[in-house]
Amino acid sequence: MSLDIQPFRPRFPWWGADLQTLRNHLRRPPGELAPHKSERLEVDLDDGTGDRLVCSLHRPAMPAEGTPLTILIHGLTGTEESSYIRSMARCLLDAGERVLSLNLRGAGPSRATCRGQYYAGRSDDFRALLRKLPAELTGGGMRAVGYSLGGAMLLKYLGEEGKAAPLRAAATVCAPIDLSATCRRMMQRRNALYHRHILRQMKVEATAPGAFLSAKERAAILGAGSVWDYDEVFIAPRHGFAGAEDYYERCKPIAFMGGIRVPTLVLAALDDPWIPGAIYSGYDWAANSSLTPLLSERGGHVGFHGSGSGRPWSDLAVATFFAGVA
Repeated sequence: MSLDIQPFRPRFPWWGADLQTLRNHLRRPPGELAPHKSERLEVDLDDGTGDRLVCSLHRPAMPAEGTPLTILIHGLTGTEESSYIRSMARCLLDAGERVLSLNLRGAGPSRATCRGQYYAGRSDDFRALLRKLPAELTGGGMRAVGYSLGGAMLLKYLGEEGKAAPLRAAATVCAPIDLSATCRRMMQRRNALYHRHILRQMKVEATAPGAFLSAKERAAILGAGSVWDYDEVFIAPRHGFAGAEDYYERCKPIAFMGGIRVPTLVLAALDDPWIPGAIYSGYDWAANSSLTPLLSERGGHVGFHGSGSGRPWSDLAVATFFAGVA
């Protein structure tokens, strides 16, 4: 599918990949979504753990007829309050569409209701969410947008389900489609400050009240010296992988993308400081007509703060893609 959208151009003062990336952290997320209405929704994962995902359901002040529900999935250490989630929610709500902002297992408000922890390969959680949503919300169809790690999980799910996926369309923004290559990139010297910050947030999230951890697991998490260590000593053994590299290999989205049959926009910036652009530019996009790549030369990691609009360019691209699919 071709996408009629102007190329991304950064706006002052967010020049360069790092400022584009940092902008989401330097500016406060958008506030309340008024005049739109929001309510809490909890979904039992029904996997024997007792874990429940906490979501925010947003209803537009002026609903448009026949529009599907769009589910937004945050990235690593993100929540429903992440600026990119709030911005995309506002964009869709202003167009009269309903939005469900998801907090993954153990993230944000879901920490208090979940003993377990999300990771890039935990597509079963998303599968359970779709199955458990009330018909009142899903009767008009569903779409999904995943950011960063949330996008990786979404691509894996879509590839696993193929034609059976109950989504009209999907989009991902800056998803790490090769987990091992992304981890190596994050641990490079130029990303030392990013890496230190993210690892600290991962530890806080994984050990917060509500998490079920053995004393050995807690010590392993707190002692991890890198994201790779965290995955090696906690995520991998907790979820049945032989180690971090086994986890990365078995869950990397690029291994599942050939099976996707839902129209899916895959948006990325080739200057992303966290994800190597080569894993995107080197993929054979022509082999799957269900995938629409939108690879911008610039934009940083989930940045895309461009000229001509106060909204991120990625929001406009996703909305344009969804309109075209509809």
